[in-house]
Amino acid sequence: MITRINSTKQSALIIVDVQNDFCPGGKLAVAEGDQIVPLINRLQNRFELVVATQDWHPDHQASFSHNSPEGIWPEHCVQGSPGAEFVETLDTEKIAKVFRKGTDPYVDSYSGFFDNDHRTSTGMSDYLRSARITNVFVVGLAMDYCVKFTALDAITEGFGATLVADAARGVELELGDVQRAIDEMKQAGVQVIESSTLLD
Repeated sequence: MITRINSTKQSALIIVDVQNDFCPGGKLAVAEGDQIVPLINRLQNRFELVVATQDWHPDHQASFSHNSPEGIWPEHCVQGSPGAEFVETLDTEKIAKVFRKGTDPYVDSYSGFFDNDHRTSTGMSDYLRSARITNVFVVGLAMDYCVKFTALDAITEGFGATLVADAARGVELELGDVQRAIDEMKQAGVQVIESSTLLD
């Protein structure tokens, strides 16, 4: 059963990687990635605390295919590049803090909470706890990678986590990846809703 939110004092909105390189025309474009931006802007008005993550890779990051045989991604969101900037249409005025991730040249970071080896924290957990946040709502790019792992780590860190499904889009490297990601999140205890639950 979904409880409608009347007060968001204990809830935060996490906007994941709404950056130029993940939108059409970018180096790792997610189909329709730009179409969720107006919805995310509306959702921000329902929360007193909004935070964001930002992929922020060194140009020699090992996950880039041209840097390592194990690399699976094209170069994207390189520190200081136009592709790493937030999409121009994203309202950033309400974003209280930005957590940059993927800064280690040898370890990628999908989650907004930790690097992929879970040895290095971005500090998001401590920040949210200091703000007395108990629940997070996750939106952004990409559903089957950074959004998924952010939501899963939120559960592991003891937060209630909700995916706003229509405010996220996936890479879908393989057919069905997005649905598998949603199923994995649900199995871990992530609640999945549509934005109308918050905006109606």
